[in-house]
Amino acid sequence: MALPRFMWEKNKISHGFSFLFLLSRKVTLLLFSLSLFSAFPLHSEAQIFNRKLRDRKQKNLGDYDRQLFHFGFSLGVNSTNFVVKRNPDSLRTDSVFTVEPFPQPGFNLGIISDMRMGRFFNLRFIPTFSFADRFLQYTLIDTTGDTITSDQKVESTFLQFPLCIKFKSIRPNDGNWRAYILAGGSVSWDLASQAKIQQSANEIILKLKKFDYSYEVGLGFDFYLRYFKFSSEIKMSFGLNNQLVKDKTIYTQTISSLNTKTFLLSLHFE
Repeated sequence: MALPRFMWEKNKISHGFSFLFLLSRKVTLLLFSLSLFSAFPLHSEAQIFNRKLRDRKQKNLGDYDRQLFHFGFSLGVNSTNFVVKRNPDSLRTDSVFTVEPFPQPGFNLGIISDMRMGRFFNLRFIPTFSFADRFLQYTLIDTTGDTITSDQKVESTFLQFPLCIKFKSIRPNDGNWRAYILAGGSVSWDLASQAKIQQSANEIILKLKKFDYSYEVGLGFDFYLRYFKFSSEIKMSFGLNNQLVKDKTIYTQTISSLNTKTFLLSLHFE
């Protein structure tokens, strides 16, 4: 049975409204889903930006490494020793059986001058007062064949002039520290040297030269605090020239060369 024309048109209109309603519902769900998914990366980017902004605010001394010059002071402790090379001829003809060096503790006080050479390199000059003690222990053989020991202590007060190149790592954006290594050379002047002192016949003095030349290598860490930079550093120094002043005693004739070797632990405040 066919429907009247007006009822057929009414049914057609109702189907059209239903179709539009379903279409609008699907579009709404699609737009909501797209907005929900797009909100996640925006939220993540906002968190990253806020974290970087927070880290930038917490980063101490942000412009410190852009300055050309820095100054400060250094405190340290050292352990100074000798590198002894025996005279081969004395092993057969001398009464000295062994010569053993023993290190002694000392301390350092220096003034820091630092010049920026680039993003990763600095030139450092640290004039330093260094107080160091060393001694050699001789084992002697007397005429009866018995062994006796004799200690020769050397007290030194050095005025040192080390010049080093410092190579720095990248400072993290969210960190207040960096690592570094350094290498260079040093000239040392022994203010307590007894090289020209005239000794008596019964007095035994182990004489060392007034000036010493050495090369240095080390590593350390810079810590950027709120108002200054603090650094901890370990350094080794090796003497290049023979320090021994020869005389006619068995204490010097048995030694071919005597070089210095120093271990230094320093704290820098800049």
